[in-house]
Amino acid sequence: MLTPMDPWLVVGLGNPGPRYAGNRHNVGAMVVDELARRGGATLTKHKTRMLTADVRLGPSGIVAVGGDRLTLAVPLSYMNESGGPVKALMAFAKIPPDRLVVVHDELDIDADTVRLKRGGGEGGHNGLRSISSALGTKDYLRVRVGIGRPPGRQDPADFVLKDFSTTERRSLPLLLDEAADAVEALVLTGLEPAQQRFHAPR
Repeated sequence: MLTPMDPWLVVGLGNPGPRYAGNRHNVGAMVVDELARRGGATLTKHKTRMLTADVRLGPSGIVAVGGDRLTLAVPLSYMNESGGPVKALMAFAKIPPDRLVVVHDELDIDADTVRLKRGGGEGGHNGLRSISSALGTKDYLRVRVGIGRPPGRQDPADFVLKDFSTTERRSLPLLLDEAADAVEALVLTGLEPAQQRFHAPR
């Protein structure tokens, strides 16, 4: 039986290496970097082909001691192979699917918008598809970071693998901050209260 002190796993999806670091597809990894920054933690290589760091989350946010333990992670595999490392780290840390939060980019949500859900389809997202396949379930939490649809007839696959535009980069810190807040709220208050907060009209 889970207790409030059992760990959570927060996975930020992206592709590895500097070539992809600024891509829209890497915004999930950027959110995990922001959570690590808040906790004064450094992501380091783990034997499960992940970059990981542990932080603590108290009632007012990430704290130095006490609170829920969050294992932050970014796969070192490419996006469409995310499932293997995620499954391996969950087995290593004994984290069940209901304590997994996956942070990812979402084409079907307006840019600069954050939405939360549990389960459901993957919407063509190869990282989510890989995780669902590896775990044998879609029933895990998602923090969906809106990047909007591509302009004109641009291929969505090309759009997500391009860096954020100059205009988008101006508001990106606020988006990362909101998504990191959403992860914290999801863990601290549960899905429905977090949805009420982040899905409310702004």
